[in-house]
Amino acid sequence: MECVAISQEQGIPFYEAPAMIQHGWTLIVQDRMAEGFAQLHEGLARHDAMGSTLTWSVRFVILAEAYQRHDQPEEGLRVLADRFSQSDDRGEMTFEAELYRLQGALLLQQSGAHAPAAEIAFQHALDIARDQGAKSWELRAATGLARLWQSQGKHREALDLLAPVYGRFTEGFDTVDLREAKQVLDELR
Repeated sequence: MECVAISQEQGIPFYEAPAMIQHGWTLIVQDRMAEGFAQLHEGLARHDAMGSTLTWSVRFVILAEAYQRHDQPEEGLRVLADRFSQSDDRGEMTFEAELYRLQGALLLQQSGAHAPAAEIAFQHALDIARDQGAKSWELRAATGLARLWQSQGKHREALDLLAPVYGRFTEGFDTVDLREAKQVLDELR
């Protein structure tokens, strides 16, 4: 919140909106949902009012993941459907793999009956991440797909998918994503 206050005090609205978005996300992670979503939406509205299109897709990632964290898959899928229905003439593809990974995760959170659609979403996320050379996005997508396959009894396929992706990392093993991938690998072995 300090960054928001400094931005307001110094009259720098360009930093105020992203700070509000980040603060809203922080509140959501702390399970302060109502306050967090209010701050997040206010930051997004101010960001839009400035006419900024920088990191346009990140808003959808933040919102969808916030809904996922709080077991509201329908809302998260609605956010993603909004994003996928809009043409992106900005050429910003940075978060595309993560958008599809979240779609897969939210579909599974909604119902196991959506496993085929979730698998397609995870695979699409993997393809995009690989095309971009985005190892972190690839790891997240591979972990999601490996968990799905694990739940379907496809342990060998899951291990064959996740192990090489995980094996390309040489540092950062204390990060959430690598710890989660390691946990899945340990369960598969």
